[in-house]
Amino acid sequence: MSRTTRALTAAAALLIATPALSQTIDPAVQKRIDRILKQTPLIDGHNDVPEQVRENWKFSVEGLASGSDKRQPNPMMTDMERLHQGRVGGQFWSVYIDASVHGDEAIRQTLEQIDIVTRLVEAYPNDLELASTADDFVRIHRKGKIASVMGVEGGHQIGGSMAALRQYYRLGVRYMTLTHFATNEWADSATDDPKSGGLSPFGVEVVKEMNRIGMLVDLAHVSPDTMKDAIATSKAPVIFSHSNARALEDHPRNVPDEVLALLPANGGVVMVNFYTGYLSEPFRQWNANRAAEEARFKSLFTGQPDKRNAAMDAWDKANPPPKAEIGIIADHIEHIVKIAGHDHVGLGGDLDGIPYDQSPPGMNSVAGYPLIFAEFIRRGWNDKDLAKLAGGNILRVLRQAEAVSASMKDVPPSLATLPPAAPAAKSD
Repeated sequence: MSRTTRALTAAAALLIATPALSQTIDPAVQKRIDRILKQTPLIDGHNDVPEQVRENWKFSVEGLASGSDKRQPNPMMTDMERLHQGRVGGQFWSVYIDASVHGDEAIRQTLEQIDIVTRLVEAYPNDLELASTADDFVRIHRKGKIASVMGVEGGHQIGGSMAALRQYYRLGVRYMTLTHFATNEWADSATDDPKSGGLSPFGVEVVKEMNRIGMLVDLAHVSPDTMKDAIATSKAPVIFSHSNARALEDHPRNVPDEVLALLPANGGVVMVNFYTGYLSEPFRQWNANRAAEEARFKSLFTGQPDKRNAAMDAWDKANPPPKAEIGIIADHIEHIVKIAGHDHVGLGGDLDGIPYDQSPPGMNSVAGYPLIFAEFIRRGWNDKDLAKLAGGNILRVLRQAEAVSASMKDVPPSLATLPPAAPAAKSD
């Protein structure tokens, strides 16, 4: 995602009963939701607070106690008060760095992001606690806190080093996304030209080493060929930490049906994203049309920024973006259920990694999760399946990954290395 958020309104920031003001939850329905989420922790697969802290707040983790501690000009979608209002019981915090950073510099920046998460947990000890295992999630949730682990958002972040991968796990990282927006040296991205046709031989070794140490293989940003290669290689269930159904929105970031059909045998989980650009096909088309107009005006009004900006403003007024309601999130989840089953869905909002005004009403804050459960209760879901969606499925995946790791205790650490880069072609 682009890493820019828009301004919050104070009212939407602080209310759980009316996160979108126009939406309320019947008290009896809220009571049922609370009962489910007291028994099973609601675990979200992807939150980008650490990146916001790095890029916008000079590495400071202060000021996130409540929505009233707004940081201008970019208030957050996440704070401690709203995490509790949203009944969140566990969070994978993304330790993202830009996909253009490689080698030792990528490792340094990733360690800085890991440090942000550990300092965040230390700054709010009454709200957050670091977890290592599935049992930790359950234990911490019972204490009324949010169990916290990390996800590395791109295979470029290991700098080609298996040792770095292992150290990240020891520091609390429990999944790694194999690519981000760019293809790396050993895995193809969904949003870049392929190089390996999926996973390279080194990429296969990375997945095996992740299985050995107990780190989840995250396929959120990867190409369909990489998805298939990783699922074929992995002994443990894979996850998609923040992805949607491609059949409903034909964005390459989403998961095609042919891959969803592989999940029952693998055991994996798709944790659905709240960004309208990955939920709504009309919005995707609008976004493409807007980009085309922007390029056209740039060509027509070269060196004339005032005319270019005025033309773009006029286009925006005449062509407002399509809106998406909360039901579109449920539609994606129900499509995944249709293809893969109730055991293979979860939630991965991508909050603080998406623009504030480009998600369904109420879902641009961590306070909004109960709205999803209210929608599924309206659609007739039972408590067992709601609990699986909330966190039961990802807890099962974590436990299976732990079991696979335990079964590989006699396998030595991988010493695989990237092959040397091909020499640059000589110019005549």
